[in-house]
Amino acid sequence: MTQELNIKNYAHIGDAVYEVFIRERTIMLTSNLKRLHSLTVHFVNAKFQTELLDKLMPSLTDEEKEFARRARNIPTSSARRIDRALHSSATSLEVVLGYNYVHDKDRYNELCGIMNNLIDWNTENL
Repeated sequence: MTQELNIKNYAHIGDAVYEVFIRERTIMLTSNLKRLHSLTVHFVNAKFQTELLDKLMPSLTDEEKEFARRARNIPTSSARRIDRALHSSATSLEVVLGYNYVHDKDRYNELCGIMNNLIDWNTENL
């Protein structure tokens, strides 16, 4: 049986793997470091992650939706400049990704494929 981790631990690893997911794609869009940073910041922030989670929800299993719900209720130490509800929703995406990254790499990769298709990578206007 696989050890269950604290939901904050899933958020911690989910934050990291989400950023790697984004960086793996943004490096294919430009070699300009300033532009690369700008693109990464565009895709790695609470507002974008919340919008992405909303689009991803129909593809989530009931168990993943439950993890997302639980994640919205954990206390956060978000920066004062970020809306708490927005931060909690972004954390939900990180928890779902982190849980799957730890326990089911195939599902994690499947979710990355779905997210890749949901994200508009046309960055001309960014």
